[in-house]
Amino acid sequence: MRLYNTLTRNHEELVVQDNTVRMYVCGPTVYDLIHIGNARPMIVFDALRRYLESRGYTVIYVQNVTDIEDKIIRRAQEEGRTAEEIAAHYTEEYFRDLAALGVGRPTHSPRATAYVPQMIELVQRLVSSGHAYEVDGDVYFSVASFPAYGKLSGRVRDDQEAGARVEVDEKKRHPGDFALWKRSKPGEPSWPSPWGDGRPGWHTECVVMSRDLLGETIDIHAGGSDLIFPHHENELAQAEALTGKPFVRIWLHNGLLTVRGERMGKSVGNFAYARDVVAKHGGEAVRYFYLSRDWRKPLDFSDDAVAEAKRALDRVYDSLWAAEALPEGGPAAPLRELEALEERFHAALEEDFTTPGALGVLQEIVGIGHQRRQAGDLEGAKAAAALVRRLGGSLGLFQAPRPTTSALADDLIRLLVELRADLRRAKQFALADRVRDKLGELGIDLRDGPEGTTWAIRARSP
Repeated sequence: MRLYNTLTRNHEELVVQDNTVRMYVCGPTVYDLIHIGNARPMIVFDALRRYLESRGYTVIYVQNVTDIEDKIIRRAQEEGRTAEEIAAHYTEEYFRDLAALGVGRPTHSPRATAYVPQMIELVQRLVSSGHAYEVDGDVYFSVASFPAYGKLSGRVRDDQEAGARVEVDEKKRHPGDFALWKRSKPGEPSWPSPWGDGRPGWHTECVVMSRDLLGETIDIHAGGSDLIFPHHENELAQAEALTGKPFVRIWLHNGLLTVRGERMGKSVGNFAYARDVVAKHGGEAVRYFYLSRDWRKPLDFSDDAVAEAKRALDRVYDSLWAAEALPEGGPAAPLRELEALEERFHAALEEDFTTPGALGVLQEIVGIGHQRRQAGDLEGAKAAAALVRRLGGSLGLFQAPRPTTSALADDLIRLLVELRADLRRAKQFALADRVRDKLGELGIDLRDGPEGTTWAIRARSP
């Protein structure tokens, strides 16, 4: 597999040891529910993980939870609760939203507050080696001490803004120096340290957790493109200043979600909560929406766009369930065209995880299945449906089971189908069409073919 590496600005082959992919994806700061834009990296990189696992890799997938940060503290103060209560509540809600989106649980979900002692140790090492300095209880990383600073984002150091989520401190040696340790204000959460009571900087948290769970050099580090600078740049600087070794082999960054061309964000107010979009369209429709577009490019969000994705999803399910409802048709020769399409599916994903191309191939397989069904090749139709299920599953799509009905309902539907056939033989076409239309209103589609009339419950995807 070749992936576009933000660091080198080139497509590079994914090469791992022991057939194991060590992958770190930046997680949420748990001060509020996630919006639908936050869900894009969660879905895209979950799909990448699933695909790698389907190809035989073992994936150690780490996604952190930032449970101490300025926004959490402000939310706690506004609501008269503790930062710990706010973080615990929204962490639980985050995992509930992930489940609704069909995103699997990470192998590890480390909380920042569980790693504070290790963070203090890392900061001490950076101070001792001359890469960091203390000013009145705050500790800053010196960007001048790391000549390679800026190599991920491509920014020139002298032109960079402060790499911290706080206002510029005039006592810093360089405006780009960023906080490793922050002195706590009265009433804020704090931990004892050699520099006084305080808390870790955001950029230090991910370095410590990834090193602990994945080692000094990891295979893939991923997140939204808004994290390239300052967050990922500052992670890289700390980790490589500490060890002199490459921190990450391949950096992946998805494009941001926009609304009418403007970046979606809570500060702008143009966002929709992920759970509200899921309630309206379904989690799998959101997943299909994201995977049907290039993961590295910005993507404009609208209800209409997700609704169209759901219609496309439902059409696939209509075909799958119609094929799966067919009776057994006896043995059939292997479909060489399906084998060629499976190769094209993998080729699309092996080249920079091109999910739109892969979904296009799946649509072609669905079309072949429809043709086989119309031609009376029942086993060919079933083979195409099975292939869509298998390949789609490698991306987390098309796994909903075919709806079933009670034995009595099946008998009643068959009775109506037989009645319609009798009406057509009697040339009472208006009444026959009325039976078909009324069944359609109930979500039951009839399909006439060489082998007679079959029926299927219309897709209502998750």
